[in-house]
Amino acid sequence: MDFNITELLLRAPVVLFSLTIHEFMHAWTAWKCGDDTALRAGRLTFNPLAHLDPLGTLCLIFGPIGWAKPVPVNPYNYNNPRRDDILVSGAGIAANFVVAVVVALLARFLLAFGLLPADRTGDVILMLMTQAVIINFALFTFNLLPIPPLDGSHILRELLPGETAMRFGEIGRYGMFLLLAIVLLNRQIDFPFMGYAHVSPLEVPLVLMMHVFAGPGITGLFFGT
Repeated sequence: MDFNITELLLRAPVVLFSLTIHEFMHAWTAWKCGDDTALRAGRLTFNPLAHLDPLGTLCLIFGPIGWAKPVPVNPYNYNNPRRDDILVSGAGIAANFVVAVVVALLARFLLAFGLLPADRTGDVILMLMTQAVIINFALFTFNLLPIPPLDGSHILRELLPGETAMRFGEIGRYGMFLLLAIVLLNRQIDFPFMGYAHVSPLEVPLVLMMHVFAGPGITGLFFGT
């Protein structure tokens, strides 16, 4: 993806907010499930400085993926360890999904009824909202991948029976290599999908969700038609 300076300036605050809400929800859910580790570590806050990893934030602003500092948790403090691990792991990705859907529907409503200013201000607002939708849907989709250390791997592990879960956990040592391989291979594949010109395999669910919630007009702004 190629960004001009305006897109980068608008993308940065969206990235800060999206990563912050993701990590805050991990911390808040862990606290509600009986573990105050994140609270004591100062992570139960909307202050982005408490959550952001400088390199991970820059990677998300300029590249296809990024990350924040993992929220520290102690599963031994959970009220119900297996259930609560699923809840805590799913809280961050659920927050990104909700943000994406709300902003997508709002942007679609504003466009449909012509409520955006017909000038540069309207263009900036729409671009900001489009960035919010794509970044939050991307965080939702990517973190659902069942590859350690992503949230999806925690959810899958807790849903698997004991012996299978233990064997699944053993692939954790290869998780980062698998993720790197997937990202690099994904960037080498580009094809038309649903009438949009440039889509890679990992972007297929993004296109589907954006098309459904934001509509083809906004989806076309990012993926082209």
